[in-house]
Amino acid sequence: MKVQGQEVSVSNLDKVFWEDEGYTKGHLINYYVQVFPYLLPHLAERPLVVTRYPSGASGKWFYQKNAPESTPEWVNTYPLYSSHSDRYLNFVICDNLATMVWLANQACIELHPWMSRVGSLDRPDFVVFDLDPSEGATYQDVRDVAEVVKEVLHFLKLRIFLKTSGATGLHVLVPVINTYTYDALRDFVRRIAETVVSLIPDKATVVRKVKDRQGKVYVDYLQNIQGKTVCSTYSVRPRPGAPVSTPITWEEMRETKPGDFNITTVPPRLNRRGDIFAGVNTTRQKIDEAWRRLNSNFRPDK
Repeated sequence: MKVQGQEVSVSNLDKVFWEDEGYTKGHLINYYVQVFPYLLPHLAERPLVVTRYPSGASGKWFYQKNAPESTPEWVNTYPLYSSHSDRYLNFVICDNLATMVWLANQACIELHPWMSRVGSLDRPDFVVFDLDPSEGATYQDVRDVAEVVKEVLHFLKLRIFLKTSGATGLHVLVPVINTYTYDALRDFVRRIAETVVSLIPDKATVVRKVKDRQGKVYVDYLQNIQGKTVCSTYSVRPRPGAPVSTPITWEEMRETKPGDFNITTVPPRLNRRGDIFAGVNTTRQKIDEAWRRLNSNFRPDK
């Protein structure tokens, strides 16, 4: 394919990736081409981890951090030392459409960018509350917990953004000025998560062990660690129906279900409404005053 003047090799476009729907690798590439103008601001300058599904969405898969030796020379990468493997890994930086097409052709269904950017990798520019239902919890339970998260964050006078996870949960993002360390922000998110649990202990939990969550919604604050990631805005998920992690309004959260947002419905939605998550990349908030309010042992009304 000729992509913005760059030749990109593609193959097996008719290979079925979602059997029930008949969606192919070609459909996946086409989706990412359509949404890339909206996706790019959420990927730019961020080291990228991908999950590859060479046999399709229900087949075997693997994480990829290090760009393979076959990576074209025009793909931008950034070297980062990995203490786990005692070597430098070359993370892909997806900053142009040709790279996105190349990734999709590599069967990279999911995109997981860092929460910080090159130049300030130890200081994220947003934090995330990952609301994950345990077995026995319903999507309505997730909605209920999200509402309380919203109330607490609004009480702290913070601007927030909501998206589907693309699976069964929700992500609440809080953009911040990138002067705080991951450790400081994780403590901040933990305190808020614990406050949410104290308000609705019958529905929310911060217990890490899955077997001990007792059918509640896990308010995961531990994603806010350098090198950890959450599924990107507008990333496809390898689940039935090819769902997409999609920004939504709070009103839409109450009226829709995650499967409503997929590779066929999201592109026309973006054409109609634009990126309602654009503010994540332009809003920069200090958390000092919110910290003070947290430390005053406040308790919002239930």
